[in-house]
Amino acid sequence: MTVNTAVTLNPAAQRTSGGESGRCYRHVEVHRIAGALGAEIAGVDIAGPLDDEVVLEIRQAFLDHLVIFFPNQALTPQQQLAFARRFGEPMEYPQLKGLQECPLITPVIKEAHERVNFGGVWHSDTTYLARPPMASMLYAVEIPPFGGDTLFANQYLAYETLSDGLKEVLARLTGVNTSTKAEVSKTREDRLREAGAELKALTGKHPVVRTHPETGRKALYINTGHTARFDGCTEEESAPLLDYLFQHQVKPEFTCRFRWERGSLAFWDNRCAQHNPVNDYHGYRRVMHRVTLAGDTPA
Repeated sequence: MTVNTAVTLNPAAQRTSGGESGRCYRHVEVHRIAGALGAEIAGVDIAGPLDDEVVLEIRQAFLDHLVIFFPNQALTPQQQLAFARRFGEPMEYPQLKGLQECPLITPVIKEAHERVNFGGVWHSDTTYLARPPMASMLYAVEIPPFGGDTLFANQYLAYETLSDGLKEVLARLTGVNTSTKAEVSKTREDRLREAGAELKALTGKHPVVRTHPETGRKALYINTGHTARFDGCTEEESAPLLDYLFQHQVKPEFTCRFRWERGSLAFWDNRCAQHNPVNDYHGYRRVMHRVTLAGDTPA
């Protein structure tokens, strides 16, 4: 039986979340890397047991900064999975197999001869599921000598900077998300073929604006990788507004950029952040290990 040892915040702590830079952390060092989102966590070895107080502060930093980074870690797949379990329930990645020795760890690999990387567009993970993941953790096993950075974008800011009129329109809309949108599905085809899996069409419908279940803040919850149209509308009818929102939600001032080193781990909140792995290291191999944490039904 799997025991979920996730530590959650009390309601008062949840209400104070939101990226404020003045929060006092007693057990971990938190260093912001950009104005919009992103922070590096120092002074923590996540390979071993962690006190509940440390886990609480890590989770608070995760809620405050949307994506947090742990440099210089040395993790086995089992240690990565144990760390992930302190924050949620690991789930299998749809359609892809995990490591043989640790099935809940999904290898994300680009071989030196490949030209297309996995998930190489702006997206929030698997929004085509009825219950998309709460978060993802990615650990760098093998990195190229240059390139391969990952971009992240704050979807709270993307929503909050819209006009009141557009917010009213979006509040009434539902997005239809699919696993087979051409731009993103092509980045997974090689991995699926290698795994002997069929590219299945999965569809999930979610509010265009979702309320974060822990912070109470509203975020845009569409993405160019998976959102095909608005419910009740055709793709052609949906395209003008979707195209505007896709461009708006990844404006440079909403983003941060992370440069990977071997042993780095990134932990991001899929409910309010998007990410985009930069495909600029052709001729070199890149190997990452990912854990996906189960989420709730967006509302």
